[in-house]
Amino acid sequence: MAGELRFELVAPERLLLDLPVRMVTLPGAEGDMGILPGHAPLITGLRPGVLLVDAAEGEERILVGGGVAEIALDRLTVLAEEAINVKELDRARLDRMLKDAEEDLVDARDEGARTRAEARLAYLRLMRAAAG
Repeated sequence: MAGELRFELVAPERLLLDLPVRMVTLPGAEGDMGILPGHAPLITGLRPGVLLVDAAEGEERILVGGGVAEIALDRLTVLAEEAINVKELDRARLDRMLKDAEEDLVDARDEGARTRAEARLAYLRLMRAAAG
């Protein structure tokens, strides 16, 4: 369709979205970026954050835990390390995950484990804030 962008969101476990959209706002590694039809081709890394999808069916807010985006003139493909629709967030589950992540940070034995635990904790805090 003219004026639309084909958008695919792929997470490790499945294809989450495959639909025409008007615009997608990405949490790019260098900052948020709005992608419209006709955008210059680009490959960019994603930081953990909220991906906003503007489609005919309405707006979707999806949390991504990082990944990569490939942008073409008429297509956007996001390969997310982790992705969940904000509508599907369960506050009790998030609280348990946060507690586990905080324990992982305390138990971290080396710098690599500490860095991974801090990144996971920051992502889960972002998820909790998005859940309200």
